[in-house]
Order: sequence, then C-alpha cells, then structure tokens
Amino acid sequence: MRMLGLLVLLVAAGGAWLWWEAQHWRPSEDAYPDQGVLVSQADGNVNFRTVGALGGRFAYLNASSGSDAQDDRFARNFARAREAGLQVGALHRFDPCAKADGQSANFVTMVPRVDGLLPAAIALEATADACEDRVSEAAVESELMTFINQVEKHTAKPVILKVGPDFEAAYAISSKLERQLWVNRTRFEPTYAVRPWLLWSANEGLVTEASEEPLEWVVVRP
Repeated sequence: MRMLGLLVLLVAAGGAWLWWEAQHWRPSEDAYPDQGVLVSQADGNVNFRTVGALGGRFAYLNASSGSDAQDDRFARNFARAREAGLQVGALHRFDPCAKADGQSANFVTMVPRVDGLLPAAIALEATADACEDRVSEAAVESELMTFINQVEKHTAKPVILKVGPDFEAAYAISSKLERQLWVNRTRFEPTYAVRPWLLWSANEGLVTEASEEPLEWVVVRP
C-alpha cells in the first residue's frame, strides 16, 4: 500500500509539473529571436510594455470577425501596443458562411491604412459544416480569395494565412494559396501544413505577468 501511495504521489507530482510547464513554456529566444503575441478582447487588459520585457517584439491584434463582429478593444490595444514600441498587425477571423464583400468592409472599417503595420493576418479556423445553408468547398475558396484580394488592396501587402488544422484538413489551403502561413500547436511544431510556416503559435495559453488571462504566444521562423 505504501508503494502504491508513493506511485500515486509521483504520478500526481508529474502531472502537476507538466501542467505548469505547459502554461509557462515558450521557445528560447536563441532559437526564435522574433517573438510576440496574439491579443483579443477576451484577454482583457494587456500590458504591452510587459510583453516587450518578456521578449515580445510584435503584437497581432484581433480586429474583426465575419461580416459584423468587431473587437471592442482593438483601437485601445492598437494604441497601447504601438506606444510600447511593438510592431503591430491586425487579424480578421474569416467566416466561411459569409460573403467576402461584407467581411472586407468590416475589416477596413476597423483597420487604419497607416505605414508600418505588419501584414494583415486571416484566421482560417471554422469550416462551412456549421453554415445554415450549404456552402461548397469551391465557394469557400472563391470567397476567401476575393476577401484576400480586397484586404491586400487596402493594406498594400500580401496577407498571412493563420490556418487551423480543421480548416486545412477540409480545404488543403496551404497547398492551394501562395501566402505565408501561420500555424498553431502548443509546445510541438505543427506538421499539418504542406509548406513551411512563417509564424507559429507555440503556446496558445501562455501564463504571463502581462495579462490576467493566458496569451497566445507566437514565434517567427528564423
């Protein structure tokens, strides 16, 4: 019984260490010198100066989603991140159920046309399976390409595609669109994209002093 109790204690201690490690781990700056965060209103009040002190050099900020949802903290986060000396980029969450025109109008309403911004990022996560009306794979890809063209016209820079594993499995976008890729998987480098990635969300829930909520910590391929 003593041995069993000791074994249970060791397993519990090991699990606690793994849980703590998962919350606090990020790649070394020696391996990945350029690191940063993805921030949305769900993260609450983020101290971007602390992000910089932790080694962050840039911040992507959630700006809009679909054709009508907007991040209430975007303007505030935008100003504070730039004041903290971070490079700033905007992200739109693409809705496969919505037309491109409404989504691009939503994005350009939120994101100013100013010099020095990082390329816009498009989060591709949800598939058309949940759409009220059936949307074919070809229709999703067509609307996405239209949206990309409209955003690139507004920003004058090629976009970055933040492709989630479910969207990639459904549409194989990484093999069809020649844009830089942003992938996500905590701790272990993802392998679901067919081309090399530029950005990697290496910890999707990093606990830091910069925010009361865990932050999505992102690194750039050297």
